[in-house]
Amino acid sequence: MAVQDDSREQQMRDRFNLRVTEDRKRDGIDAFLRIEDQIVNFELKSTTSGSVSTVRDFGPKHIEKWEDLHWIIAVYEKTGKEILKCHYASPIDMAPWIDGKRHYVMPDVVLGQDIASKLTSDTAIKIFGGRTAPYTKEDAKWIMKNQWSAAQYKEAMDETDGYSLDRMTEMLQLRCSYLMARGSTLNNPHIERTFVDQLPLLDEEEPAISLRQYVRNYLLSASATEDATA
Repeated sequence: MAVQDDSREQQMRDRFNLRVTEDRKRDGIDAFLRIEDQIVNFELKSTTSGSVSTVRDFGPKHIEKWEDLHWIIAVYEKTGKEILKCHYASPIDMAPWIDGKRHYVMPDVVLGQDIASKLTSDTAIKIFGGRTAPYTKEDAKWIMKNQWSAAQYKEAMDETDGYSLDRMTEMLQLRCSYLMARGSTLNNPHIERTFVDQLPLLDEEEPAISLRQYVRNYLLSASATEDATA
């Protein structure tokens, strides 16, 4: 994360009295608050131009992560130091944008899944030049590269210090899915200014109180919907 982006996120957390987990990782949740006995997670974004940059390689994992998050989008003046206004977006508010991106990448995702499922043990034998099981940890690393941790390589072993033909075939399918998923990503899709402008504005005088009121209204609405459909 760029220092400037990190500084802006901290400024937003301070403004809205939000918290961050101590063990937060690079792709983790930006901030959270506890309200109505619930933990509400937030994605924090900022812009100086109106449109909002998201992530470099946007794909299915981001869709899965973002569709349940609440968002705060801070609009800064041109130097990026002073906040001019902040927009709030509930999961329902963000759904049209996220659904649009899901629709865009879906053909590539389905292609990747179908192709991976068609890989067979013959594929594994062909890749290893006619050699069959047992396969070694070095063989597995040749296929999976840095996609797996040391613990995952050990857990996947189904032979004594190695892997069967069936397990190696499964690994090839996983690797194929991973590679195809990378190919189905979008390069930093922006949230358009027209979309941002129609999102609710948070009160500048009492930003933390305003945010919590929006969140409470969303939680009440979501609860009412669940009760009506139960």
